[in-house]
Amino acid sequence: MTAYLNALGVICALGRDKQAVARNLFAGDCSGMRRESGWVPERELPVAAVHGDLAPISDALADQRSRNNQLLLEAALQIRDDIEQVIQTYGRDRIGVVLGTSTSGIDEASRGLAHYIRDQQFPADYDYRQQELGAPANFLADWLQLSGPTYVISTACTSSARALMSARRLLDLGLCDAVLCGGVDSLCKLTLNGFSALEAVSDERCNPFSANRNGINIGEAAVLFVMSKERGAGPGIALLGAGASSDAHHISAPEPTGRGALQSMQKALDQAHLQAGDISYLNLHGTATQHNDAMESLAVAALFVDGVPCSSTKPMTGHTLGAAGALEAAFCWLSLSADNPDHALPPHIWDGQADPALPALKWVTASERLASIAPRYLMSNSFAFGGNNVSLIIGDAP
Repeated sequence: MTAYLNALGVICALGRDKQAVARNLFAGDCSGMRRESGWVPERELPVAAVHGDLAPISDALADQRSRNNQLLLEAALQIRDDIEQVIQTYGRDRIGVVLGTSTSGIDEASRGLAHYIRDQQFPADYDYRQQELGAPANFLADWLQLSGPTYVISTACTSSARALMSARRLLDLGLCDAVLCGGVDSLCKLTLNGFSALEAVSDERCNPFSANRNGINIGEAAVLFVMSKERGAGPGIALLGAGASSDAHHISAPEPTGRGALQSMQKALDQAHLQAGDISYLNLHGTATQHNDAMESLAVAALFVDGVPCSSTKPMTGHTLGAAGALEAAFCWLSLSADNPDHALPPHIWDGQADPALPALKWVTASERLASIAPRYLMSNSFAFGGNNVSLIIGDAP
């Protein structure tokens, strides 16, 4: 069964709707990555934040107020008409919600705990359910009064890529006729300090696949697709293939040969009934850490023996953790959509200093163009702690 991606709502450091995100993405705009203090003690770090006021959450849902849910609400409001259309078509009990996150409302919970330690009582607006990983899906279902399957997948940096896989499975099993799927993660001190403790955060804008790469930047984003069994009035884009593997090599370091990454990419191709040569663009996980980029280079070079145009978009958005898989799938969606009339591809942003220890890849430049004629197939990689690997293929719907 074809899983049509009929609508997209997206907010990240590149912009607050899909038109702005597309414009800045294809321009290689890194201005959303800004140096900020206050996240990690005695460090000023580049972070990719969403600036400005976010959509307010109503008093009726006051116990679900969190920055994470506000980001999600912003993405949902962009496609409210599309959501209402599937509600009218299928009914509220036939629409699922599957999201990925790694932070949920942990920042609000952390502030609540700090208040408790200081004053021996929680603040009046504190609700422990804000920090539960299921909170974003519950919030969206409550806001829209949906009663279909509703849950969150939290597998670190593959969370929202797995959410798209899970959404398609709900359609295939006949449990839903449409699924709101994607991911959301917000900046918070917990994650920034955690990655800092792992010595994985760069003091400069990240530099993926460079000989000078020295770590990640963190960002925030919310992404929401309307996935349906039936093609909507939009651009006719679908999730055509998905592959996952778990090599369980180490709790945080990837398997160094790229075996699991290669397996997930090959599974996605097999499911889509495609060959490596059919892929027009690959969005790399590309975190700019030593181990990830080395592993991913080996896997990509092994599969795409004739090369494939590829890039890491994380210098523009930061690593949005649980939202990254859906965000980078959204970049593939935007590449195929009417929001990209010039058929551009996301350029690879780095210092151009290739690592001689890594196999050479074919980097997307500003002049690179995607074919204007369907069918076109784009792949997106996401790799997570614990050796959790996912590859998605987004393409023109058959």
